[in-house]
Amino acid sequence: MPFQRKRSELVLTQELQVKLESISRSRTEKASRVERAKILLAYANNASVSSLARMFSTNRPKVERCIDKALQLGVLTALDDLPRPGKRVRVLPEARAWLVALACQKPKDLGYSLELWTTSLLAQHCRKHCDEAGHPSLARISRGTVSKILRKSVVRPHKITYYLERKDPEFDVKMVQVLHVYKQVRMLREQDSRDAFRVALLSYDEKPGIQAIGNVAPDLPPVPGEHPAVSRDYEYVRFGTSSLLASIDLLTGQVHGMVTDRHRSAEFIDHLKMLDQRYPKHMTIRMILDNHSAHVSKETRSFLAQLPNRFEFIFTPKHGSWLNLIESFFAKMAKSFLRGLRVQSKQELKGRILKWLEETNEAPVVFRWKYGLDSISVA
Repeated sequence: MPFQRKRSELVLTQELQVKLESISRSRTEKASRVERAKILLAYANNASVSSLARMFSTNRPKVERCIDKALQLGVLTALDDLPRPGKRVRVLPEARAWLVALACQKPKDLGYSLELWTTSLLAQHCRKHCDEAGHPSLARISRGTVSKILRKSVVRPHKITYYLERKDPEFDVKMVQVLHVYKQVRMLREQDSRDAFRVALLSYDEKPGIQAIGNVAPDLPPVPGEHPAVSRDYEYVRFGTSSLLASIDLLTGQVHGMVTDRHRSAEFIDHLKMLDQRYPKHMTIRMILDNHSAHVSKETRSFLAQLPNRFEFIFTPKHGSWLNLIESFFAKMAKSFLRGLRVQSKQELKGRILKWLEETNEAPVVFRWKYGLDSISVA
């Protein structure tokens, strides 16, 4: 008597037939998908469950599950495993909250020497103190589970991000005063009528601690085919430091600079004297500068009293030196001129800084301030 199936026939469309044949010959698909594709193709060609089990060296239940899934859920669905309920959640929500609360504290506050948590230390602390805290589900927690819980809670106790505390209660007022100067600069440049205004607009600051570093062995120039970069001995010698006192004209980009050994009131007054000589006497010199003690010292104020209405200071807020535009000039200096600089004396360092300022003033760059200008008005 011929073999008769009890299960329904598997009818494959031409598209499904081509798809299954492609998967069955694939070398990149998962082995389970390849095997199931072959089983379904053979079953569609009237192969029995027993013969399929022998053909693929497996058991009947496995073949039956594959065929039943194809008949019930579709051929392509039968190629993959169905979603499973998974492991029961063992870490309770209350325990997770306790762990996250621990991560938000510093380990030194809990008796450890470290400033920041590591996942291993946090897991160890949880295992040690979970019972007394009423969270026994954390008794066997691993560092990997700790990492997953913190990631879901968007907590990174092993990292530091920086912020700047506003210590000046008049921060916003002083910031607006500085922005008014930048707004005035924009208006003057758009009108191109500086002569109509009897004011010079400057941004001033000091760059202290510029190191005079020298080589103990000469640099070797690049050699094609041997070493592409300048070769330099690791050892070096220090000759001391110098300070650059600089003002940048916000309208022309011209930089007025002095290189000194220190940056006290005496040096600041010398810089003011230099500015007084370089600008016409009828002009008011309006300067943006920070709250350095030399800028408001008794010596400085005594000098300013001798030149009434000549200088006008606009102070940046405390911890607000980023509002001073000349910081952009100093950043450019650090990335270009000072990068890799080597000298043989402090005197050479001073000379090269002054020469660089001369070269800069040959093609001055006007720095333009953008932050916050559209939100204020100039009366």
